Amino acid sequence: MSQHVALVTGGIGGLGTEICRHLARSGKRVVAADLGTRSERVAAFLDETSEHSGAIVFEPLDVSDHAGCTASLAGIVERHGPISILVNAAGITRDTSLRKMSERQWSDVLTVNLDGVFNTCRALIDGMTERGFGRIVNISSVNGQTGQFGQTNYSAAKAGMHGFTMALAREVARKGVTVNSVSPGYCETALVMAVPEPVREQIISDIPVGRLGKPSEIARVVDFLCAEDSAFITGANIPVNGGYFMDF
Repeated sequence: MSQHVALVTGGIGGLGTEICRHLARSGKRVVAADLGTRSERVAAFLDETSEHSGAIVFEPLDVSDHAGCTASLAGIVERHGPISILVNAAGITRDTSLRKMSERQWSDVLTVNLDGVFNTCRALIDGMTERGFGRIVNISSVNGQTGQFGQTNYSAAKAGMHGFTMALAREVARKGVTVNSVSPGYCETALVMAVPEPVREQIISDIPVGRLGKPSEIARVVDFLCAEDSAFITGANIPVNGGYFMDF
C-alpha cells in the first residue's frame, strides 16, 4: 500500500503538533491544517517540526465553514493525494457559567468543536470508503465524560463528538474505515499552563497519577489507532487522563 496521507486539524496546537510528529515518525505524510491567520504561529510550528520537514506540511483550513472547508479539503487532496487518516483536533473554549453564557459563546464552541467534525468527515468519508481504508480519530475530552463547571458548551460538544463517532463507526465498519475518539485529561498544554497555579495544583491533586499528562502521551494513542493493524477497534472512546475519570 502506498504511503498514507494524514490530515490533522488543529495541527499546530499543543496536542496537534505532537500528533503530527508521531504520525510522521510512523511513516505517514502529514498535513497539519489550522487557521493560517497568524503567520508567526505557522512559522514557529514549521520550525518546531523541522526534523520532519519532508513529511509534515501546513495547509490553512477553517473547519467551522462548511462550504469553505469542503473546498479547501478538495484542494489539499489535489495537492497531496487522497487522505486516508483524519484526526480532528481543532477546538476552542469560551468558558463561563450557563447563566452568563451568550448565544455567541455557545454557538462558537459548537460550530468549531462539533460542526467542524461533521464538515471534515463529510468531505472525506466517501473517498475512504471507496478506497476501502480509513482511520478517523476525534479528539474529545474528559470533560465530555464528567462535565465541568463553566463548560456547558464545551462539554456538550465533546460528548456529542463521541456520539457522532459511534454512529459513523457503525455506518462504515464494513468498508475498512474505523472511527474512534480519544478523551484526554488535563495535559501540559499552553491552555492548561495558563491556569493560575493554585487552580492547577488543585487539578493535579485530583489526578491519581499525580501529574498532568504530556501531549506525547495523547499522540501515542492517536498514532496507535491510526495504524493499519488497529482495524478491529472502532466506535471506541479511549480515555487518557491519568485516572482522573474511570468508567467501565
